[in-house]
Amino acid sequence: MVTYEETGIFLKTIGEETRLKIVCYLARDSFCVCEIVQLLGMSQPSVSQHLRKLKAAKIITEEKRGRWTFHSLNTDHPQYSLLLQLLDTLPSVMTEIESLTRNGRRILCD
Repeated sequence: MVTYEETGIFLKTIGEETRLKIVCYLARDSFCVCEIVQLLGMSQPSVSQHLRKLKAAKIITEEKRGRWTFHSLNTDHPQYSLLLQLLDTLPSVMTEIESLTRNGRRILCD
């Protein structure tokens, strides 16, 4: 069972518009910070600050792949299913992700 305090932290963290949009992207795929910068049209330091807050709340995880760090949703988070339900009510971000790929701004590395 999740506590009121944990739920409050979770909701405050995703309640900020930019972080909510980042979470929407990460629900579709893993992204490195430079890709999220392109998707949001924000500076790298600003995006990194939002990612740090999401990571501190354990909503996202990081995975090193070579010289890149990819961010993903934490599927083990106790409120992961709640997050997915919430994201289902929001507009799709697939057009933006497809545009990123089409414009050659997607890092394709293994």
